[in-house]
Amino acid sequence: MELIGYIEECSAFASEWNDAGKDFVVAHTSGSTGAPKEIRLSKNDMAISARATNRFFGIGSGSLLHLPLSPSYIAGKMMIVRASEAGCALLAEKPSSTPLADYARRDITLSAVVPSQIPGLLNGKGWRKIDNLIIGGAPLSAATERKLQKIGVPAYATYGMTETCSHVALRKLGSELFRALPGISFSLDERGCLAIDAPQFSFKRVVTNDLAELDGAGAFRWLGRYDNVINSGGIKIIPEVIEERIAPLMCGVPFYVSSRESERWGREAVLIVEGETSPVSLAANTTSEPEFAVPAKSPTKTASDLGGISEIFIAEKPLFKIFINSFNRTPPSVSVSASPSTLITPSYARALKAASAGLSALNRSARFSHFSFTQNSAKT
Repeated sequence: MELIGYIEECSAFASEWNDAGKDFVVAHTSGSTGAPKEIRLSKNDMAISARATNRFFGIGSGSLLHLPLSPSYIAGKMMIVRASEAGCALLAEKPSSTPLADYARRDITLSAVVPSQIPGLLNGKGWRKIDNLIIGGAPLSAATERKLQKIGVPAYATYGMTETCSHVALRKLGSELFRALPGISFSLDERGCLAIDAPQFSFKRVVTNDLAELDGAGAFRWLGRYDNVINSGGIKIIPEVIEERIAPLMCGVPFYVSSRESERWGREAVLIVEGETSPVSLAANTTSEPEFAVPAKSPTKTASDLGGISEIFIAEKPLFKIFINSFNRTPPSVSVSASPSTLITPSYARALKAASAGLSALNRSARFSHFSFTQNSAKT
């Protein structure tokens, strides 16, 4: 292995890796499910993982790998191990938000970054030299994924953890499926959570808290975290699924799905939206109205009503609420159209259409009933 560039930290780990008297590497978990903890990773497991990634991307002795991450973390350590196992060159950079800013030399077979480095990477020149890019460490936003696809960067989202020696599956951007690396397969436990089956590794099997849908034993669609599931009147709501469905309709406004107590349902799903936002503005990019109407017996919706709770009934039972965290005390102005049989505001219809895209994820066979749009006028 040839180390190029910022090699101080890399050299220290390379010495640890090549220490024949030590068959493990000390690493630390990410802390995403609790306090970070120190663990010992088998060097044999790390070598198996590295060879699997090298096979997937066709990495050999003539390849160049790129590391803009710290070797203090598993992602950085594993890039060094991959280069060592392949006997190839490794270009190391001091971690920054602008990797490869002025790079214009030989092609890079594989680079690994975290999502926060992508804007800086794309603002520079070096990304055009990358044959394959793996992205991990944090969720990748839908907007960033679309941008990478649009400019043609061959990129993959990773799935894995420190305990599995980095990723065990890769999802090519534009696809919903994570596909297993060689030697890995998947199953589900009784909760519907993903289990990683890895007979070649010393850990053999890891059961996660990630809800998933399998596509055979070698691929899965990630749904969300079991810890985040909302039980609303017996309906299991996965916030991450709703977030994925409605993200394209949120006009770039930061949001997340959470829950709050409900006297009727125990818990109810709520959508928390940042800033001075209303249901009308959230649905502004929806051009056509859905086939939903407010029954004539419902009260006419006026601009002042948008400052409180307004219900739209379209079937039998309530299922979802949208809570707008807004600091704008002035109700927005809307128009109301009426007919002998129905009363409907186009703005509410557009908002309903936007929200229904996410609701379809809750239960594909459910008949959705009503939404309560709540605009909070005080900062919470």
